[in-house]
Amino acid sequence: MKEAVLQQKQAVVSEILDKINRSQSIILMDYRGLNVEEVTDLRNRYRKEDVEYKVYKNTMMRFAFKEAGIEGFEEHLNGPNAVAFCYDDAVKAAKISNDFAKDNEKLVIKVGMVDGKAIDTNEIKALAKLPSKEVLVAQVLGTFNAPIQGLATALQGTIGGLARCLDQISKQQEAA
Repeated sequence: MKEAVLQQKQAVVSEILDKINRSQSIILMDYRGLNVEEVTDLRNRYRKEDVEYKVYKNTMMRFAFKEAGIEGFEEHLNGPNAVAFCYDDAVKAAKISNDFAKDNEKLVIKVGMVDGKAIDTNEIKALAKLPSKEVLVAQVLGTFNAPIQGLATALQGTIGGLARCLDQISKQQEAA
């Protein structure tokens, strides 16, 4: 019986460790005082952006973060904690958590992780202000596209001018 419980705990720690290793960012928060409706709203916001929201026992998370070699979480693993795992964009979890905390002061963001490094609440707020990955890619592509578009416009004007000039020459030869 005792061995079965130990195996279950090890499985939970392995699950958390897997999520930590796959995550681009993690946000640890205290959800104490939120009612069911508010927690459901937060979960829905995360789910809509493909961010996973989970509640684990602090001891299980402590083992997983220690095994992952991530420092800075241990002192925050007390009281009721929830964790948001974001696998595809480091900004999403921070943005959703920060926006929700602005509207609802009961949610307390404790600590986060980006690229395997712990970040404090000020860094999480700064991260939340960054544009999403899709917006950044669009901005970079727009920057690359601008010179090409300018060249195409200039060439189009030059070709159009050449066509008008050839048309005038053709009309003059017909008249002569």
